[in-house]
Amino acid sequence: MLRAALLAASLLAVPTLALAQNADVIKERKANFKAMADAAKPTGAMMKGEADFDLAAVKNAIKVFQEKAALQGKLFPDNSKEGEKTEALPAIWENKADFEERFVKLAEAAKAADASITDEDTFGAEWPKVMGNCGSCHKKYRKPKD
Repeated sequence: MLRAALLAASLLAVPTLALAQNADVIKERKANFKAMADAAKPTGAMMKGEADFDLAAVKNAIKVFQEKAALQGKLFPDNSKEGEKTEALPAIWENKADFEERFVKLAEAAKAADASITDEDTFGAEWPKVMGNCGSCHKKYRKPKD
């Protein structure tokens, strides 16, 4: 009897553990996306002329993009298609190699921007190259905002 109860409990624990891991990875990738969005806000204001150019803020954004982009592609395992509220489209798992490559390109663009952005002029020329990576991925792999 005890053996049957332990077996039943262990069988119930496995899906619960999988769901917890699923939620953890979704939360991690959402936190990384939020960090990138937060880092991009000041640079967006600079690009629009709504804020003065601030090289330190730009370099901070670049650092965040390099760090988070290096992690993001691997935070979409098959068991995270559903679970926590997510804006991830099924196309991510249908085109996994392309999706992961986009984060590689984002990290590379951020690295190139880090080397080339030294003032407001170079920022204006180079930062859109970084942000273009974000937009192209959003169009294909993120649910539209309501």
